[in-house]
Amino acid sequence: MKKLGVAILLILFFLVIGVAGIYLNIVAYAKKPPNTAPVEQAIDVPSGLGFKVLSTLLYQKGMILHPVKFRLFARMKGYDKRIKAGEYMLSSAMTPKKILETMVDGKVRLHRLTIPEGYNLIQIAEAVETAGFASEADFLAAATDPDLVNAKGIDAQTFEGYLFPDTYHFPRGVTPENIISTMVKRFRSVFKPEWEEQTKKLGLTIHQVITLASIIEKETAVADERPIIASVFHNRLKRNMRLESDPTVIYGIEDYNGNITRKDLAHPTPYNTYTIKGLPPGPISNTGVRAIEATLYPADTKFLYFVSRKDRTHQFSTNFKDHNRAVRKYQLGRKNKGR
Repeated sequence: MKKLGVAILLILFFLVIGVAGIYLNIVAYAKKPPNTAPVEQAIDVPSGLGFKVLSTLLYQKGMILHPVKFRLFARMKGYDKRIKAGEYMLSSAMTPKKILETMVDGKVRLHRLTIPEGYNLIQIAEAVETAGFASEADFLAAATDPDLVNAKGIDAQTFEGYLFPDTYHFPRGVTPENIISTMVKRFRSVFKPEWEEQTKKLGLTIHQVITLASIIEKETAVADERPIIASVFHNRLKRNMRLESDPTVIYGIEDYNGNITRKDLAHPTPYNTYTIKGLPPGPISNTGVRAIEATLYPADTKFLYFVSRKDRTHQFSTNFKDHNRAVRKYQLGRKNKGR
């Protein structure tokens, strides 16, 4: 009996040693990247993918060696049940442990979306589709959904003007609603409390400020001129003069072909500031910081008109006679592009 007991103890001892050896081997495996040339791969992990299938996929892509050890380590840590779906940028230079932690933490690959200042909703929708996030139609449907707009606390029919131009990073599979939510959140972070105070001092609403800023954004590409152009529009509003801004007319034209005509200028639409007084019903683009600042803090001038010098700058005038003289000088008989 004593010999049997010794034998059992020896068997248990060697079993413990064996298990400990396997454990240490798996832990060592998890801490060492594959001894291969570094390979970087985008790995898509769809929802519901089995962990065995995932480990096989990673092995086939050259991200790991020994998929069985990979699965054993994951089970030891409880990682196999906590993998989050998404697209991951992984490398064979990463340890198996790091690969697992990346997927457990949901550190998915992010893709860039850049929205330039002055883009309207259609242009943003095109950029979203080009970046591979959502179709243009789906994005526009969300961006023009009044219920979604109101749910975000915006008193308008669409998100035009409230999608702040910037560079964003989103994962594949992001919804149009999430993209919009992020851009609106960025807009609110930019529109500072002091701007809200200045808006009240001007006797305007935030919506009116953004609407005017969107017009100023489209009227010039020269940043230094924005406060002057803002002063022209503020002066005209104070005098109850029409703004007569070509970009607003263009915005109201369905399927604009790139050529604005006298007929277009005379055709009444809610956005045609040649036929309506005051501001149009909403923004015509999504504007950046400098156009908003120019709107809130316009230059102190008496200018009422401006005309393009054809070099991206403008000639400003305080009266119609001087304005017509500038038109003859700079436009040489072309259609009056001044206001």
